Amino acid sequence: MHQVSYEDIRRAQAQMAGIVVETPCSHSQTLSQITGAEVYLKFENLQFTGSFKDRGALIKLLQLDETARAAGVIANSAGNHAQGVAYHAKRLGVPATIVMPVGTPNVKVRQTRDLGAEIILSGDTVDEAAISAAEICAQRNLTYIHPYNDPAIIAGQGTIALEMLAVAPQIDTLIVPIGGGGLIAGNAIAARAIKPDIAIIGVESQLYPSAYQARHGLANDCGGQTIAEGIAVSQPGNLTLPIIDELVSDILLLSEENFEQAIDLLITVEKTVTEGAGAAGLAALLANRERFKGRVVGLILCGGNIDTRMLSSILLRGLIRSGRITRMRVEISDRPGALAKVAQLVGDAGGNILEVQHQRNFPGVPAKLAELDLVLESRDRDHIEDITTAISAAGYKVRELIDTPDAG
Repeated sequence: MHQVSYEDIRRAQAQMAGIVVETPCSHSQTLSQITGAEVYLKFENLQFTGSFKDRGALIKLLQLDETARAAGVIANSAGNHAQGVAYHAKRLGVPATIVMPVGTPNVKVRQTRDLGAEIILSGDTVDEAAISAAEICAQRNLTYIHPYNDPAIIAGQGTIALEMLAVAPQIDTLIVPIGGGGLIAGNAIAARAIKPDIAIIGVESQLYPSAYQARHGLANDCGGQTIAEGIAVSQPGNLTLPIIDELVSDILLLSEENFEQAIDLLITVEKTVTEGAGAAGLAALLANRERFKGRVVGLILCGGNIDTRMLSSILLRGLIRSGRITRMRVEISDRPGALAKVAQLVGDAGGNILEVQHQRNFPGVPAKLAELDLVLESRDRDHIEDITTAISAAGYKVRELIDTPDAG
């Protein structure tokens, strides 16, 4: 028997009523057309702190007795868990200390501090921060709030499935990100209790396949830089893993490009911002369309706290991938008016020049010629071909410099 029951999740739902946002669960007509599945989105990125972590943090704090509340709590996190704990601790008048890695972005440190928590920067990684948190916890006699390996946390996260199936009982598949496993464990318990034949599919980054490796008896080999840092966990919890093994049908692994495409598509289609982990469900659906074709799929957009510079880069790469921005090289004679002629050709073909750079002096470029590198805005990849054809027809040597993968 698991340490978390369906009744625990129901009680958690009653406890958080009117406190935690019951986020929308909406059918996406466009994503359904794109993927071939009927897609329902649960917008947990609209929670006050921007992620589902509000749920479990609140339930854990509500379970503390008066002595523990007076002494205070401590957690280690570089992002969403930190903000969830800090926010609800402040609401309940509980002193909160958050240990964050030294390299945590300043915006996340500031946001967590603004929510009333004491911030301690320690260690280079979340794991090292956890060691410091354990030491401080013992020194100050605080209550440690684990980000996922805690029955109260699991129960709180499981309330998402209750809300989804109340709105869309026809959902027959849930695709859920896996980090430490609290989110998928709680929702698997809740969903299977309501609908025993529902498929629960987990999603991990190829760089952090800890639950996948544990399930298949493989050596743990996690590490690297991923945009899905919210699920970059090197070891699932000893409470969550048995639940995953029993209730989760399969675990899919995704590339960095999969995450990027999903983030970009959610902004383009749904006008909603997600972080890498928040887009993981859609990323899995896009990468496995035939598998889910005809299914009624529920996706949890579990967080929207993404660095704005990273988001900008992802959106720009999306424009390049779709053919709306490209770079081409044109060989021209090095004399007045040559650039103007090429620019006129691009304009007549409906393109828009964003950047221009001449290459005159590097080896391989004849002395009387120049290479003109253009960054262009276009409608799509067919339009790029039209522009290239127009330039070539005018007698210029031209080639595209971007090798763009198929957007799938």
